[in-house]
Amino acid sequence: MKKKGKIHHWNTSRGMGFIRSPKTGYDIFFHLKDYRGSALPREGETVWFDEITSSHTKPRAIEVSTASGNADVHSHRPRHYIGRKSGARSFVLLLFLWGVLGVWGVWSYRLSLWAVAAVLVVNLLTVLAYARDPRAVRNHYWRPPEPALHLFSLLGGWPGAGLAQSILRYRSRKASFVSLYWGTVALHFGILLGWLFWLQPRLAAH
Repeated sequence: MKKKGKIHHWNTSRGMGFIRSPKTGYDIFFHLKDYRGSALPREGETVWFDEITSSHTKPRAIEVSTASGNADVHSHRPRHYIGRKSGARSFVLLLFLWGVLGVWGVWSYRLSLWAVAAVLVVNLLTVLAYARDPRAVRNHYWRPPEPALHLFSLLGGWPGAGLAQSILRYRSRKASFVSLYWGTVALHFGILLGWLFWLQPRLAAH
């Protein structure tokens, strides 16, 4: 059953906040990924939400929508859906191209198997870092800073980062974070292409 409340506290840098509702008598945690508004949450904003609880976590608000009308939320969903669909196609295409470059690089002795293994480890660490972040927010533990997450993507962990964003819905609605993520993907491809087709052949020639 939907409950009505007001955003009592909001932390933009951490992507989290609390809702105060007269029906509960206590503040309820919510994350940016559970917010369905057309802009970033703001303190004092009236919202509707569903509350979930479990034996392992404190009460949490999900499906948080603005009280100005669900039409505002629904009117923006097609654009978000199209953006996600287009981003998914781009991700799959780049992942295929990345795999082809990797196989060709190993076959032509321009990439070592150690480099491939290192990239696989980086992707595993990237997924673990993304998975830790939501738990760290709820439990007030240390969490990986955004620059570290983008560094993982730059070092070749961008596939793991993309999957984590999709599955965990981690900051997928934060435009600045997503833009920086795609920037690291582009820079990674630039470095990879530069190594395969320019720097490595020059080093081999000497």
